[in-house]
Amino acid sequence: MKGMFSEDNQEGPSTSKVLAVVTLLPIGGFLLILAGLTFVATLIGLAVSTPLFVIFCPVLIPAAIVIGLAVAGFLTSGAFGITGLSSLSWIANYLRQTRAPEHMGHAKRRLQDTAGYYGQKAKEMRQNVKEKAQETGREATARAQEGSGRTQEERRGVLRVCLSG
Repeated sequence: MKGMFSEDNQEGPSTSKVLAVVTLLPIGGFLLILAGLTFVATLIGLAVSTPLFVIFCPVLIPAAIVIGLAVAGFLTSGAFGITGLSSLSWIANYLRQTRAPEHMGHAKRRLQDTAGYYGQKAKEMRQNVKEKAQETGREATARAQEGSGRTQEERRGVLRVCLSG
């Protein structure tokens, strides 16, 4: 148990771990108790309302209300239970975690390499787009100069071809 709390050069648990346990343990326990109470209240409500439902089955609106409340009770109970268990699980994982800075350094280097690679690719794409735009502009200028000796009707035809292509 002492190995779970101690780090390399410390005797006891760190302050952040103690604060995490002190904060989340009561919250997790409270949510588990609340989930149990909600579940029990939903079961009692169903036990009381089921005979009423059988007796007054032609009345559909109260039946729909009872079913809706039962579903809401079960969903609320499950949500409180899952929240309580996940917070307790987070506490356990937080206390067991080991710090591995060499893994973080490797991940950081990989992230920087990937960012540099995609930055370079973006520069290349920007340069390609710029070259294509200049090339298209030169072609349009050449076509316009070529068409200056043509009639008005021929120029419109060339313009249509340039715009469509």
